[in-house]
Amino acid sequence: MSNSAGSPTEPSKPFAARRLRPVRLLTAAVFALAGLLFVTSFNTARGTNLRTDDSLLKLSDLIQERSRRNHALETSAAAVRSDVDSLARRDDGSSEARDRRIKGLEKASGTQEVSGAGITVTLNDAPPDATARIPGVPQPQPNDLVIHQQDLQAVVNALWQGGARGIKVMDQRLISTSAVRCVGNTLILQGRVYSPPYRITAVGDPSELQEKLATAPAIVNYMQYVNAYGLGWDVERRTSVKLPGYSGAVDLHYARPVD
Repeated sequence: MSNSAGSPTEPSKPFAARRLRPVRLLTAAVFALAGLLFVTSFNTARGTNLRTDDSLLKLSDLIQERSRRNHALETSAAAVRSDVDSLARRDDGSSEARDRRIKGLEKASGTQEVSGAGITVTLNDAPPDATARIPGVPQPQPNDLVIHQQDLQAVVNALWQGGARGIKVMDQRLISTSAVRCVGNTLILQGRVYSPPYRITAVGDPSELQEKLATAPAIVNYMQYVNAYGLGWDVERRTSVKLPGYSGAVDLHYARPVD
């Protein structure tokens, strides 16, 4: 509430000045802080537009380049490993029974090529502008429109349960230590990065594999999102499938207690 000029309650000028001085100091401090933030932001961005995705694109390019390099190194290492194995088997003094046992273990470990009938399952993100297709279903959130790690794991687990003799995710064979992991909307598998659509190929009886896919609870839940929002799902029966043997490193790393 303000007072009229000459009112007995009007503060004297010295008192008014004392009241205003902290306000002026606070205003000056705010402008100084704003200027500091502006300079810091400019130096951090080095004159670029902070709202652009250039930095993210550069990071994505770096990840893809490292993924390609990992693939080249894996191919080279696999060739050397094959030569070493051939030399080791040449004169190792092994018996015929032992050789049969080793071949059986190699087949079970996924390091040998496997072929036969099978299926390929393809999962893909929904269109970014997808809306609910079924009356009464809520409109989708961003997470409802992308493939998640658990979706890929559900397919892989169902295929193993369906008797698959071998599974390949994208272009890589899975073994017992393979980990299917997703970061954002990208798949990271054995040091390499992939984007959707994701293809999972299995060798086995197509009917049994499809039956497990149709009854797995996690996939039944996924199919609700397929029908509601248009997530990608395709199952292709194949009369002849050939999966390469796993050729990466198989060394196990584990923790040890400190003495």
